[in-house]
Amino acid sequence: MSDMNNTLEDVHTPGCLGEKAELFGSGKANVSGSSSLSLIPLHASLQPPTAQLSKTAVCKGNRKSEEGEESLLTDPFPNPFPELIPSTVSSLVSDCLLPWTKSGATQVIKVYNEDNTSRAVEVPTDITARDICQLFVMKNHCIDDHSWTLFEHLSHLGIERTIEDHESVMEVLSGWGVDTDSRLYFRKNYAKYEFFNKPLDFFPDHMVSLSSETNGIMNHSQLIQTFLNSSTCPEIHGYLHAKEQGRKSWKKFYFVLRRSGLYFSNKGTSKEPRHLQFIAEFSDGDVYTLLSAKKIHGAPTDYGFCVKSTKRGSPRDLKLLCADDEQTRTCWVTAMRLFKYGLQLYQNFIQPHQKQKASPMRSISENSLVAMDFSGHKSRVIENPSEALSVAVEEGLSWRRKSCHRLSSHGSPSTSQSPMSNIALHMAQPWFHSKLSRDEAHRLITQQGLIDGVFLLRDSQSNPKTFVLSLCHTQRIKHFQILPVDDEGDLFYSLDDGHTRFTDLIQLVEFYQLNRGVLPCKLKHHCARITL
Repeated sequence: MSDMNNTLEDVHTPGCLGEKAELFGSGKANVSGSSSLSLIPLHASLQPPTAQLSKTAVCKGNRKSEEGEESLLTDPFPNPFPELIPSTVSSLVSDCLLPWTKSGATQVIKVYNEDNTSRAVEVPTDITARDICQLFVMKNHCIDDHSWTLFEHLSHLGIERTIEDHESVMEVLSGWGVDTDSRLYFRKNYAKYEFFNKPLDFFPDHMVSLSSETNGIMNHSQLIQTFLNSSTCPEIHGYLHAKEQGRKSWKKFYFVLRRSGLYFSNKGTSKEPRHLQFIAEFSDGDVYTLLSAKKIHGAPTDYGFCVKSTKRGSPRDLKLLCADDEQTRTCWVTAMRLFKYGLQLYQNFIQPHQKQKASPMRSISENSLVAMDFSGHKSRVIENPSEALSVAVEEGLSWRRKSCHRLSSHGSPSTSQSPMSNIALHMAQPWFHSKLSRDEAHRLITQQGLIDGVFLLRDSQSNPKTFVLSLCHTQRIKHFQILPVDDEGDLFYSLDDGHTRFTDLIQLVEFYQLNRGVLPCKLKHHCARITL
């Protein structure tokens, strides 16, 4: 695997991505809250009014925003130079604050979230999917863990796909019909680039082999490198259900995926050229997942996907396919993405990490953070790391006890472990989703990526006094009941019938983020919802 990593490092050439991705996290437009925006002094770069009139006015001060719409280019600053035309100053301020708007041409787009809240923004016509995600991360004060993703959702066809970070959003919108219900969704997708970290989880042995030109069994340590190498590629093969053209019936065929396209065999599992029939290629098509494949398309399972031409076409033009399980569908969809974009996907994957190393966004230096002890008559710096850790833990527990006491003091007399205080502590956590049903939890985790450790907590539908931990492991979602334990009037929570007890759900989550315990894996990525 080290050889593969070295080879991939050599393949990457910085600076070959779209320039718009450089707008965030770089010196041009810092999205970190740590450093304030620097305004260029207007008097230092002013030109005569006649010269300024020749500039393209990017801001449209007289445009009336529709309800829920926000212009990124409005001018919140008063005009310090009355002799200048206001639009001139607006243009100057916009160029100082948002250098990525200098292209001039803009368009209003609307972006939705999981709860169907939406926000309309005015953006440049050459903006990419990564730019949109960075914009909403900044405006909603989200933690940028590189998992935020823009989705193309076509409701009239019942399909959806991930818009790759480098793709032009306007090119995606240009393929939509006028009367179709098509939307852009902004949400997390932890599985977007996970196949670079764990290729074995995405490509099972029985589905992957080398192409017929280079005989042999695929070595998975070199799997991703082989995908990205244009001179060769692995071959994906296996059985899929396909919907017959113009009919409602589905039939099972043996399919083969190569760099040249997708084929099916009309004679068993034969891969001879005379038995392989061409289905689709990816130069002018995209791969989508089917939403409610059984209900909408009559598929034998809900693990459906399709290939859709980038040109406008009718639903009959979709190449509808269906797998027997989630792992099989993930393998086909991921391989199709790699065949279509190749090295560009790897560049999308490593670019945020490289920028973070080059210019880490933090408000103060890590070296200026020291542990202090104020318990004695004089304060002192705690130099022993073990002592600093124990003090931090004790301080956190002390804060919890004080919080519980304050909360319980407003109601009837109760102990510090009252149920009401515990609820108040975890209700504000991003991983807690309260009145969420089992099916809704399953859908939310599926949307945000079926990788190990994606989780959420919710109220139990069957027992109002308990909670449920929903966790993804090996692309399957499992549900674990969290039971309350009463010990001499003190209330605790447990996942293992009281053997391991926690005073509140926050402590429970923090423990299983560090320890697997009775769970199949640690808690790694929480499902979060935001309101745009």
